[in-house]
Amino acid sequence: MPADIPLDRLSPLFERFRVRASLFHAGPLCGVTHFDAHPGRGFLHVMRRGEMEIRHEADSGLVQRLSVTEPSLVFYPRPLAHDFHNAPAEGSDFVCATLDFDAGEAHPLVLALPPLVVLPLARVDGIAATLQLLFAEAERVRCGQRLLADRLFEVLLLQLLRWMLDQRDAALPLGLLRGLADPRLARSLTAMHSLPGAPWSLAQMAAEAGMSRSRFALAFKEAVGQTPADYLSQWRLAIARGELRAGKPLKVLAAELGYANPSALSRRFTQQTGQSPRAWLQRG
Repeated sequence: MPADIPLDRLSPLFERFRVRASLFHAGPLCGVTHFDAHPGRGFLHVMRRGEMEIRHEADSGLVQRLSVTEPSLVFYPRPLAHDFHNAPAEGSDFVCATLDFDAGEAHPLVLALPPLVVLPLARVDGIAATLQLLFAEAERVRCGQRLLADRLFEVLLLQLLRWMLDQRDAALPLGLLRGLADPRLARSLTAMHSLPGAPWSLAQMAAEAGMSRSRFALAFKEAVGQTPADYLSQWRLAIARGELRAGKPLKVLAAELGYANPSALSRRFTQQTGQSPRAWLQRG
């Protein structure tokens, strides 16, 4: 594909691994509000006005106290307990949603994101209309209010990720997001995401990126942190776990994901997880 043709880098990911938002708070927060961590669950908070302090536990790996002084998005892709400290007189207004990712913390984008993203609303282009609709739905009970608000949070998440990918000078963490932010690597990654069962060779992956094999392999490893072959294997096995959980037979999956036979898929599955597909399913 020519480099100047626009590319949809996110749809193939979310078609395979969905995210479901659920609005659970709208209005001011006063005093101290605690948010528990639950497996596979993230949070997306929107502060429309006011100020607050975010606090994390000492062993969280994040700064323990963080001041937010302007309207902002606060995004936790992974389960992480946090507290919001608000002065009651400030009248801060929030909408808050949980985010349940298919495959939980193994969701490819969850793995690629930092544990916390705090962005002033004024910096994120293109979200004003979504926020206007979201707050309008959150403030007034009407038919379908919760369903529409949930969908708008999902739209907001996609807009946030789109904005992050489009920031050319952003210091994205090593991983998939950095790879998708590179126009050349993104073409190869998106092709693998769309056609995981194709007989991919290094030469074919490099051709999608418009690069030589050696330059592609080096650039891919520097951005994503894995070799192209290792990434493709991880992507295929992430799909396999979700499909096995949904009841798809191993024989069908092996054919769909480019393995010579079910035994080959089973061996690779066991190498990565330490369990056979049968044992993994039995453990839930």
